[in-house]
Amino acid sequence: MAALNALYEQYRDRVAFYVVYIHEAHTTDVWQDPDNLEDNVVFASPRNEEQRTEMGRLCLVKLGIKFPAVIDTFDDATEHAYTGWPDRLYVIGRDGRVAFKTAPGPFGFHTQGVADTLHRLFAQSQ
Repeated sequence: MAALNALYEQYRDRVAFYVVYIHEAHTTDVWQDPDNLEDNVVFASPRNEEQRTEMGRLCLVKLGIKFPAVIDTFDDATEHAYTGWPDRLYVIGRDGRVAFKTAPGPFGFHTQGVADTLHRLFAQSQ
């Protein structure tokens, strides 16, 4: 997460950074991952928007994410549109097209492609 936060700090005045919080992958009432038990990430599925928002906030805190978040709808429309589960990074160009996307996780965020794409996009605009 440190590399992603560093990109945010570097480009924050020129790029809108957001994390999209989608459904929690390993809730106690669906499927509890042993890693979550070790990390004390133990939650039941949210039943309303308030609970889902709180889970998103806790996710940001737990992962140390320094940029803003938006919360996907209960039908996970954004996740389905962008296949963001379990974790994926996108760069959307000013034209609204996907300029870059990482392979899907779950093994962390690989930021080098994001950094390279942002550098290229800003080099082209100068």
